[in-house]
Amino acid sequence: MLSAAFSAARLLRANVSRTYATTVVASSSHGHATSASVAVPPPQAPDELSSSAIVSTLRQPVYIPLSTLIRSKSATQSSNQVAEIDPSVFAHPIRRDILHLCVVHHLDSLRQGSANTKTRAEVRGSGRKVRPQKGSGKARLGDGQSPMLVGGGVAFGPKPRDFATKLPRKVIQMGMRVALSARVKEHNLRIVESLEWPGTKTADMVRRLDELGWDQKTLFVTGKDVVPTGLKVSTGNLHKVSTTTAQQVGVYDLVKWPRVVLDLEAAQWFEHQLGKTQSDTETSHTITNSSTATVE
Repeated sequence: MLSAAFSAARLLRANVSRTYATTVVASSSHGHATSASVAVPPPQAPDELSSSAIVSTLRQPVYIPLSTLIRSKSATQSSNQVAEIDPSVFAHPIRRDILHLCVVHHLDSLRQGSANTKTRAEVRGSGRKVRPQKGSGKARLGDGQSPMLVGGGVAFGPKPRDFATKLPRKVIQMGMRVALSARVKEHNLRIVESLEWPGTKTADMVRRLDELGWDQKTLFVTGKDVVPTGLKVSTGNLHKVSTTTAQQVGVYDLVKWPRVVLDLEAAQWFEHQLGKTQSDTETSHTITNSSTATVE
């Protein structure tokens, strides 16, 4: 009976509190007290950017000066040209964690994992006990393949294994976008019309690289299936220059080489493979081929 009285009192206090919270006493013009319900205003939503503003920001293309590997007679005309590239590929936010995952994934795949040792069961020898259990005054020993003895087996030694790790394909693609965008942000990515080189002499190539200011380590990437013969032969003796194709280049290569030079076909290949397309044509950035435009 006492518990029932306490329950009734708690219920009464709850009803009073609920009534006090939902009503307020307001004085009227006649001086009488009237009861009015509390109207709680809805929370104000923070100011948000319109979708058109966000899309306009993402649509802004990236322009890179267009260079020529072969010395042209009209140098001023070629210097006034720029290449328009896709911002979704060459203006991606920098993610150092993604670059770290891709680099570690690549280096793990290069490990041979061929280290091998023999256990006491694999070492050749007799299973005869080395000396009697008692009477010699020395420590107890078993057979001669014991890890404690010279020439015996190895306890918990390395065995051949595969160090390769798995990484999602989308993470690797994001790593490529981040690496290319980092080189663009550092002004260390150049685009040339073509990587065709007429000669095969290394001295001519060194002289041309000095004229272009590409004296540091440079990676040439072509969009063709194979590297042009002239470029490959003329740079074969240069340790600071490497050549590859867009299909073979990886995140590790873009991070390792301070300067990256692409031809128009390589830039187009990266846009096609790494570009982000959307179904909505009004708000999406259409991936276009790398085109040239004259600077006003």
